[in-house]
Amino acid sequence: MTSADSPQKPLREKLRGLRTAAFGADPAGERMERIRRSPNFADGVFQNPEGTRAARPSPKSTSSLLKTYFRKDERVLRAPAGTVPVHATTLADIKEPPASGLRLTWMGHSSVLAEIDGSRVLFDPVWSERCSPFDFAGPKRLHPVPVPLASLGDIDVVVISHDHYDHLDMPSIRALKASGALFAVPLGVGAHLEHWGIPESRIRELDWNESTEVAGLTLTATPARHFCGRGLRNQQHTLWASWAVAGPEHRIFHSGDTGYFEGFKDIGAVHGPFDATMIQIGAYSPHWPDIHMTPEEGMRTHLDLQGGSPHGVMLPIHWGTFNLAPHPWDEPGEGTVTAAAKAGAAIALPCPGEPFEPTSQSVPSTPWWRGVAVRRPGAQTPAASATVTSPVVVQKETAASA
Repeated sequence: MTSADSPQKPLREKLRGLRTAAFGADPAGERMERIRRSPNFADGVFQNPEGTRAARPSPKSTSSLLKTYFRKDERVLRAPAGTVPVHATTLADIKEPPASGLRLTWMGHSSVLAEIDGSRVLFDPVWSERCSPFDFAGPKRLHPVPVPLASLGDIDVVVISHDHYDHLDMPSIRALKASGALFAVPLGVGAHLEHWGIPESRIRELDWNESTEVAGLTLTATPARHFCGRGLRNQQHTLWASWAVAGPEHRIFHSGDTGYFEGFKDIGAVHGPFDATMIQIGAYSPHWPDIHMTPEEGMRTHLDLQGGSPHGVMLPIHWGTFNLAPHPWDEPGEGTVTAAAKAGAAIALPCPGEPFEPTSQSVPSTPWWRGVAVRRPGAQTPAASATVTSPVVVQKETAASA
């Protein structure tokens, strides 16, 4: 049989036909050579700081997961019962610089606009209706985008944690091309951006513990415990990262996607403490225990980053916007409230689009999701209007020199 007669050819052609621009591009040339030189790249793939269990589930665990995921009574719990409240933020709300020098606006999932010491940073912008390579399939938004991308105003730097579709969104990246912003990304991710039209000169591609200076800020790609991939082959040739951002007066941290690991203590010792941390607390499951954190692990990470003390404010992210795991929709929020109370830590609970200043004397504290979550039989959920009592925010004496 000749290669032309191979029964695999029609399948390959079909798969190739499904490949849209959203799949991005694989690293090649000098970019791939740099990846091979990375101390975090071995045996042909990027390695985690600690090993992971079941990042690629076995057939048995996959079968168990699917049974749970498609069970009718479970499906009902994984979405809000009513309309998710979205703050009616306008450009006027975020046009004036924050009085404290630091303001965060959670746009849903892991997308956050951070205004820090006169500069504006946009983390993991996903403005599409679905986090998918296709506009007709894949996880769909559970609430609208709070602010149109074009209404955000000037952006100095766009920071990407890794190349999964719920963090790296091709339409959003293409829309941001006109903004003139720089893009700070982990190793290999620049190949996707160039494929989508972002000039190489506007891309800062970093390995773990490498830094770049942008608009008066120091951005450092710090380790995370996760994986990558958005193409059919999923070669694991792009890195994943968390990010530490330091300005003259303030410091913030964005976890990206990660499982808990002891290295957060080291990150905190070098780059912290932080005025605010943005920590992933949703889309966890026993089927992938080491690549996403539970709310309890998220709080532990926040404390590790702060040297073990409940310093600064934690903003829970990576929840509420897309249905990506079998847990109930409101469980990450409730779990974070419980973990914060136990730790004596300050948390911010803005609804999507609600700006707040982490170093002010008060931050959003109403568990907004309680008014639209599905009531579980026997569950004792506090009233939707009840506020969460958080400790007064403790500010550093000299944030930039600590």
